[in-house]
Amino acid sequence: MRGTVAALLAKELALELRTRESVPAMVMFSITTYVIFHFGLDANTVDGDLASGVLWVTLLFAAMLGVNRLFVAEHEQGGFDGFLLAPVDRTAMFVAKAITLFGFLCVVEIVAVPAFALLLLGPPLGQALPGLIVVLLAANIGIAVIGTLVAALAIQTRARDLMVALLALPLLVPVVLGAARATAPLLDHGGAQALPGDWLALLALYDLLFALIAYAIFDFLLED
Repeated sequence: MRGTVAALLAKELALELRTRESVPAMVMFSITTYVIFHFGLDANTVDGDLASGVLWVTLLFAAMLGVNRLFVAEHEQGGFDGFLLAPVDRTAMFVAKAITLFGFLCVVEIVAVPAFALLLLGPPLGQALPGLIVVLLAANIGIAVIGTLVAALAIQTRARDLMVALLALPLLVPVVLGAARATAPLLDHGGAQALPGDWLALLALYDLLFALIAYAIFDFLLED
């Protein structure tokens, strides 16, 4: 299975480097949204709960762009049929796609988080950065797992863009809630506070639960 996952990851990387359809769009969406918030909010800077909410809502909707494109190449070019005929573990595609989406999110956040700090954030980012990285990684896992599962469900429908949003956003509410609550103390106006372990633990538990569910049912999704 490891070799299959590696081959699929290499294919995903080559495809994104050639087409540049997902990551640039996600980055541009994030920066544009921050600019809109910058002019739309009745405040020059944000901190605490408001800053956390703006950050995670923006990252969530940017992630939807990547989720929508996750299985498009396989659907349009017959990749599903070829993969089903190959003598490999079918869950390898789930693992590879989830890792791909996780990587896309990490690359986007390398640009989007500094842009957020520059355009909107009041407190300095440096003190909050270690804790914020932990929260970002935990949330990225949840978004990648749920996004991959939902994309596989929606790709066979005509209105896949709409179905992705309708299915993914309710499932991702606990992820965004946990990430936002864990991030808010880090962006406090008086300086970064301790990372709330209870919200981080809840986020990790939700990630694990959906990872197990997705891993168990993905094989049946490909057959259907």
